[in-house]
Amino acid sequence: MSSDKPKWKIIYYRDKKGRSEVFDFFAKRKAGEKAKVAAFMRCLENEGPQLPRPYADLLEDGIHELRVKLKGNQTRVLYFFCYRSFIVLTNVFIKKSDKVPPKEIRKAKKLRADFLERNDEQSLRRKTNVDI
Repeated sequence: MSSDKPKWKIIYYRDKKGRSEVFDFFAKRKAGEKAKVAAFMRCLENEGPQLPRPYADLLEDGIHELRVKLKGNQTRVLYFFCYRSFIVLTNVFIKKSDKVPPKEIRKAKKLRADFLERNDEQSLRRKTNVDI
């Protein structure tokens, strides 16, 4: 039995001043690129950790990458899963080598620690109206 309701809820990591690197990056894209990213995000919301390569991959220590090609550029969005319902998008970059730069993974881990310190499960569910 399938449902149209996504199994997961995507959240953009925002710093203490409310800024989101991922949201800002995609807000600057053209309509066609935004549509492609939105389609990948819908797949991620529906499939969660089961979303396979070439769309997503586990990097290390619970940090995953969403793999989107935009205008020939390998765009990567790093994210993590939390509280059995949420996917938090932490950072985005254009991949220029075979491997994901370690500094981007370290950044995602740092942002994850900050996010989890500032958001417990109950308050996050209240803020997002999620009851999955």
